[in-house]
Amino acid sequence: MKKDAFSQLGVVIPEILLPNHRVDLQKWAVVACDQFTSQLEYWEEAAQIVGAEPSTLKIIFPEVYLGKGNDQERINTIRQQMREYLQNEVLINHGPCMIYVERRTAYGNLRKGLVLAVDLECYDYNRGSTTLIRATEGTVLERIPPRVKIRDGAILESPHVMLLIDDPECQVIEPITAIKDTLEQVYDFDLMLNGGRLTGYKVDRTEIFEKILAGLTDLADLKRFNQKYNINSDKLLLFAVGDGNHSLATAKAVWEKVKQENANDAAIMDHPARYALVEVVNIHDSGLQFEPIHRVLFNIEVDSLFNAMKSYFSNNEFELSFINDSQAVELQVPESSGPQVINFVSNQGNGLIKIKKPVHNLAVGTLQAFIDDYIARHQGVEVDYIHGTNAVVDLGCRPGNIGFLLPSMDKSDLFKTVIIDGVLPRKTFSMGEAEEKRYYMECRQIS
Repeated sequence: MKKDAFSQLGVVIPEILLPNHRVDLQKWAVVACDQFTSQLEYWEEAAQIVGAEPSTLKIIFPEVYLGKGNDQERINTIRQQMREYLQNEVLINHGPCMIYVERRTAYGNLRKGLVLAVDLECYDYNRGSTTLIRATEGTVLERIPPRVKIRDGAILESPHVMLLIDDPECQVIEPITAIKDTLEQVYDFDLMLNGGRLTGYKVDRTEIFEKILAGLTDLADLKRFNQKYNINSDKLLLFAVGDGNHSLATAKAVWEKVKQENANDAAIMDHPARYALVEVVNIHDSGLQFEPIHRVLFNIEVDSLFNAMKSYFSNNEFELSFINDSQAVELQVPESSGPQVINFVSNQGNGLIKIKKPVHNLAVGTLQAFIDDYIARHQGVEVDYIHGTNAVVDLGCRPGNIGFLLPSMDKSDLFKTVIIDGVLPRKTFSMGEAEEKRYYMECRQIS
């Protein structure tokens, strides 16, 4: 197969590094660094499980620790650990390949994916982007510089980025499922801390690459693309970022920095930093679940907050009601074209907020607009974005906090919404609960 066969689709067959056979994989793989950001105890338990053993925990920067005063010291330790993993052959190069992944989550879902590399020249996270690879949600630019400090100068990457393809005919990933028993199984183990089970198969045969290429090429056929979405466009959307957009945006920022610093080097376009390792998942995979991303506000006074909401939404017919049932979390309703309903939990009671004439199409956009305004007006108030309902209830019911539970979004609407309307409000949806997020497993050398 020609080297540039995939390049027009923004895809590269990477050289993947995996732990050697002596590594305890249950200790090696840890969940995405942007999970459990308000639950330090989760990461402390992960550290206890890992102990002194090799682990991706030692080459990532969990965001719960970010900005706590010792960032550079932690970054230096991460870089040193990466060097040691390479020098001591903790990581073994499996050569040019992809990895077919099956993830059985603790919730019973089986999700299929394909680990490969994408060309950052084909990705743009800015609003209005028309590149092959696009963000689905708004990118918070302030989140990128601290993460650039982590990736810039690192010699390895391990991805928690998941890209989605809209493949209703299941041409790209699913055919590999039928032949997985003919492939080399490179890992199969239980993940720590309720993560489920992870199984990986090495994909390195030309005939399989050709079928993957044919499937992606069909999705990138412009005529079929326009027919699928009932549009008339000359700009294809092949990959939509489902998880890890700020991680991918950081990779893009580092690549742009590398290009700028080496502008006179003709070979710079072959630099490994140009690419990023990701897992691609079909949005039609039955094991892929879209969950809302909830909000928890800290350092607030509940009555004062509700008064502010009533004032903010006065022209949109705001309605607040408390519910005696302590399980208000169960009263979530799906997104609809009518009034928007948002559940809340607090130490003063649980209930519903109803916006009868919302300005934004999605409840998450309506709520986020208020939160942004409220934080701007109230010093010390903070917000966190939570993926699991249990965590929202736990945090939201603590004194000085409030949790907002948002309705779910139909995943089948994602691509057309992004194509027509552009990116969704930031933190609109999550692909599953926090424990279902991608765990770090594969690595790739980037410098």
